[in-house]
Amino acid sequence: MGMRRKVGSTKSPSVFSHEFVIQNHADIVSCVAMFMVVGLMFQVTQQTASLFITMQHNHTEVFNDTEPPTEVTYYTNGRKDFCSVFFYLLIAIVLHAVVQEYILDKVNRRLHLSKVKHSKFNESGQLVIFYVASVIWGANIIFEENYITNIAQLWEGYPHTDMLFQTKFFYICQLAYWVHCFPELYFQKVKKDEMPARVQYASLYLVFIGATYALNLTRVGLCCMVIHYFMEALFHVSRMLYYSEKMDFAKTGFSIWAVLFVIARFLTVTLAVLTFWFGLGRAENQTFDLATGNFNTFLIRINCLAAISLLQVWMMCHDVMINR
Repeated sequence: MGMRRKVGSTKSPSVFSHEFVIQNHADIVSCVAMFMVVGLMFQVTQQTASLFITMQHNHTEVFNDTEPPTEVTYYTNGRKDFCSVFFYLLIAIVLHAVVQEYILDKVNRRLHLSKVKHSKFNESGQLVIFYVASVIWGANIIFEENYITNIAQLWEGYPHTDMLFQTKFFYICQLAYWVHCFPELYFQKVKKDEMPARVQYASLYLVFIGATYALNLTRVGLCCMVIHYFMEALFHVSRMLYYSEKMDFAKTGFSIWAVLFVIARFLTVTLAVLTFWFGLGRAENQTFDLATGNFNTFLIRINCLAAISLLQVWMMCHDVMINR
């Protein structure tokens, strides 16, 4: 799935040169991922391969209050998750190349964009697909877990160390996607003047999502992500319309986004206050216990609330200038 060579090019880059790696990075990465998948077929390597491909740190509970008894598998976080993130980082790189070659490149050839607009259009196109998929996936989890009808679930029963498969897989994919953004700077030959903004937002996503996952705050983190991703998807769709010179549609999209953006920031802060100040603040067990995954202390709560609130303020002040 390597990038196509330019028309008229007669000289192939030498093997393992920078240009060779960039042109064929999707093929190279897919071979590494396939090598891990093939490892599942052999008993000798099955355990090692499953460490990367399957979700780790799981246990099964049996509920005898139903007939017949029901077995439910729960997942927790742990050090082995780094292996899972690495594997799905490889998958993210391959999917990035597929979207670029079979969707965005074809659209770009029709639009005849300049180099600057071409880069911005590709960035937004990749993010739109990821945001929309994440919103649909995350919203499905929220509805299935009834977080909307019973918002108290965001803090009741903390620490939320036990996760269902789809919740854990969602977080692993989120972390993998934002990690993959860093090697993509090299693979996509991103210009130096565009790198700081991309590194900044990818780093912020990793810090906040990683902290949410590590502190067992996955429920409130999931809700905040869905809200934020919905707004980001709307923004990048509008930006793609702007670069496609669909000015009327782009103007309408930006206007809707400007209003909903403020509402999204308010909802995020509201969820944070309800969870960290009122919900967890009134919980009986407010002790730091690494063994049980309990991080419900005043210091941690106030830092989480301050970080989320300051991030919303920063986004209100800088998001339009950074992205437009």
